Amino acid sequence: MTDRNNILEVRNLTKIYSDKIEKHIILSNLNLSVMRNEFLCILGSSGCGKTTLLRCIAGFERYNGSILVDGEEKTSSGTDRIMVFQDFNQLFPWMTVEKNIQYPLKLQGIHKKNELKNISKEVLNKVKLSNYEQYYPYQLSGGMKQRVAIAKALALKPKIILMDEPFAALDAITRSKLQEELLTISAEEKCTIIFITHNIQEAIILGTRIIVLEKGGKILIDEQNLIDRPVTPASEGYGAVWKRLHNALYQEVKF
Repeated sequence: MTDRNNILEVRNLTKIYSDKIEKHIILSNLNLSVMRNEFLCILGSSGCGKTTLLRCIAGFERYNGSILVDGEEKTSSGTDRIMVFQDFNQLFPWMTVEKNIQYPLKLQGIHKKNELKNISKEVLNKVKLSNYEQYYPYQLSGGMKQRVAIAKALALKPKIILMDEPFAALDAITRSKLQEELLTISAEEKCTIIFITHNIQEAIILGTRIIVLEKGGKILIDEQNLIDRPVTPASEGYGAVWKRLHNALYQEVKF
């Protein structure tokens, strides 16, 4: 039975990659529930299955187990789950910013020029790129490209936005600004976000809930982030949360 407060249910998820020599178990019987409007940050060492988990939720991978969105089992990709990647090259280089945003909308059957223009204008305003409709990707910085990728996702009005280290390659100042903007978007849009990061501070700043995965998809830590927002390293309780997450990541604490 599905809890109505949960938008996502991952049940007994197992993902195995096989080569000519052996099988590699990436995720083994992983169970995870995500509440509506939650901002879930997932930490874990390289190779623990974080990205594979997101790709399974997005419908990009075959797997054993089941994934349900609003109680409905999903076996393929859909616009209710949109993924934003780390790679800056998520946009078609031959299309303007406006056309990049409008292209997936057209695939969904929206063809009226005024409607397309209004949607692209609205989402670009949300990511603070109101005057960049006619720019091409090569004219944008890395941070601006990620803003467009987020706008492109928002235009489809997904139930869940899946973000795979989207700010990892950005400089510290741009990363900090985009974190602030993403928190604002999350609050205004009331969307559910699942966000992968290797950065403990980023997880504490963004997440309303934080999970630490180890290899095989075992959940070492799963806790609500109760630190008052906006979160900074000076916030009360920050140090204790950071230390607990750090210890779990580096296996200095036995669980």
